[in-house]
Amino acid sequence: MIVGILDVGSNTVRLLVASVHDGSVEQLTRDRHYLRLGDDVHAAGRIGARKLEEAGEVARELARAARKGGAERVQTIVTAPGRQAANGDDLRRVLEKRTKAAVVQLTGEDEGRLAWEGAVARMADPPRRVGVVDLGGGSFELAVGRPGRGPAWVRSVDGGALRITRELLGGDPPSRKKVARARERIRELVEPLDPPGPDVVAVVGGTSRAIGRVVGRRYGAAELDELVDRLTRKRAEKVTAPHGITPERAHTLLGGTLVLAEIARTLNRELEVGRGGLREGAALALARDEAAAA
Repeated sequence: MIVGILDVGSNTVRLLVASVHDGSVEQLTRDRHYLRLGDDVHAAGRIGARKLEEAGEVARELARAARKGGAERVQTIVTAPGRQAANGDDLRRVLEKRTKAAVVQLTGEDEGRLAWEGAVARMADPPRRVGVVDLGGGSFELAVGRPGRGPAWVRSVDGGALRITRELLGGDPPSRKKVARARERIRELVEPLDPPGPDVVAVVGGTSRAIGRVVGRRYGAAELDELVDRLTRKRAEKVTAPHGITPERAHTLLGGTLVLAEIARTLNRELEVGRGGLREGAALALARDEAAAA
């Protein structure tokens, strides 16, 4: 089955068109638009009329592209902005009207489980116990489980890259005092999680991939701390431009790097950039639901 998944997050709206067969996901088409719904949520606690209109228009175009790409079913998933905005229902109504497709508001646990499933599905030889970190703009999710059984432990925390940037950093580069304060706050969010120890940890999401382009696809706390130091001494685009990272992503890279550094320390593991994630997991779930209903 060919399915289209629109993923509406705090930082971006993304499209995945994929062929799903026997638990495997083959990417056919993808697209991305920076919308930054999380900026409105941070500033006012709700999504403004202009951003709602823009979200609806972007979603309409992506849904049209999905159908042109052969998608038999299209679904929109909404992550942190729908949970964190006071008018999340308005966002979902606009998206449903413009895409003419089902809109699903994910809980934090939903997001963690789907990201885990999508990441594990794209692993060539997953180990006995896999951890998956899904770092978004508004939140991050951490899930640990065994392939074939699914995640047994899932947590979601409102500490995504865009949220940390807006609430705790500021300036490019920010002061070392602000970075130290942000690191302490992130530590307070991460340390109480106490997940079971995974054999390998995959990190997914746009910020995780961007960090991988700068420091390599496997990185631990030491490499992340070094990147934090570079992003504290220089403007973000000076560090990221040679790696083809967009200015929009560069803007939130320090916040995301700080989050992943504390997660790597807590897990005492290196992190490896995953090949799949939330959208692949959502594609698998949608195809499964369609097969069950047939």
